[in-house]
Amino acid sequence: MTDRSLDLLRRLSLAAGPPGAEDEVRRIVHETLAGAGTLRHDRLGSVLCERRGSADAPRVTIDSHLDEVAFLVQAVTRDGLLALVPLGAWWGHVLLGQRVEVLVEHGRVPGVIGSKPPHFLSADERGTVLPVEAMFVDVGASDRDTVVGLGIRVGDPVVPASSFVELAVPGVVSGKAFDDRVGVALMCETVLALAGREHPNTVIGVGAVQEEVGARGAGTASALARPDVAIVLECTPADDLPGRTERQAVLGGGPQVRHFDPTAISSRRLVRLVEEVARDRGTPVQMAVRRTGGTDAQRIHVHGAGVPTVVIGVPARSIHSHVSLLQVADYRAALELVVELVVRLDAARVAELVRFD
Repeated sequence: MTDRSLDLLRRLSLAAGPPGAEDEVRRIVHETLAGAGTLRHDRLGSVLCERRGSADAPRVTIDSHLDEVAFLVQAVTRDGLLALVPLGAWWGHVLLGQRVEVLVEHGRVPGVIGSKPPHFLSADERGTVLPVEAMFVDVGASDRDTVVGLGIRVGDPVVPASSFVELAVPGVVSGKAFDDRVGVALMCETVLALAGREHPNTVIGVGAVQEEVGARGAGTASALARPDVAIVLECTPADDLPGRTERQAVLGGGPQVRHFDPTAISSRRLVRLVEEVARDRGTPVQMAVRRTGGTDAQRIHVHGAGVPTVVIGVPARSIHSHVSLLQVADYRAALELVVELVVRLDAARVAELVRFD
């Protein structure tokens, strides 16, 4: 990963971008892709950057999503605590005692997801995972008026507060929101790389909104992008964990190519093309069939008359938490793989992906 790549990922990771309030992340995409193509937006806030190569078609969507798992303020109690509604999938074990920030009209208000000290826990409580709906954010107030005075209102987004760290193990970094700021960084860098190469198609880089709450922006962005073929860039949960024997997303094992999850089946022909590109480049890839999860592919592959789609992900440990970890070599390999894949997606190849006679 170059210094530019690392700086881009750092900025994206630290930016606040809950579903429906992805403004900070969108601004970084604007700054990064200024001059690389034509920028426009759908009416939910997804950003698209269109760059014509040597042909108007095929139209190749390179999708990522701007948003991260987060919360909304559901209510303010009379004691000055904030009740929460989750935006996306959270597991209670990763939340209690963590720092967060409430996004108010003119800035951020720091807070903590409150937790009982062990002194006050019963035996039953010690063995229970507290649901997010039973948690609260403590901003240091003791009454509702103080909270209101800080500018906090019902409906304000709440995001994890974290840092971006280069770990002692060379080439490993940690931060929040790698799902899917890794994909956003890859999308931006792919579009920039193609600006210096011939490509036999028109590329549309997409930063979609609201993926974590149902891939909503991917649907609206596709109405503008009109893709003939799509590559969905994700940060996929690493499964190199104790007790896992069927590992399909190992740090350092290269990008993951997803055949299936419950929301989408990748185009088998497009998956084979990805494998061909990876073999030619000597790039290791990890093939995956997922029992759970979903991506923007769920909306893109059924757009219009159908879009051959593949999901390529960079594995990261502890995603959907404050402290994801990834191997930068996997990021670099994914970038090189995607750029080369796009260069091969000419009209003849894309026509073969959808030939069924």
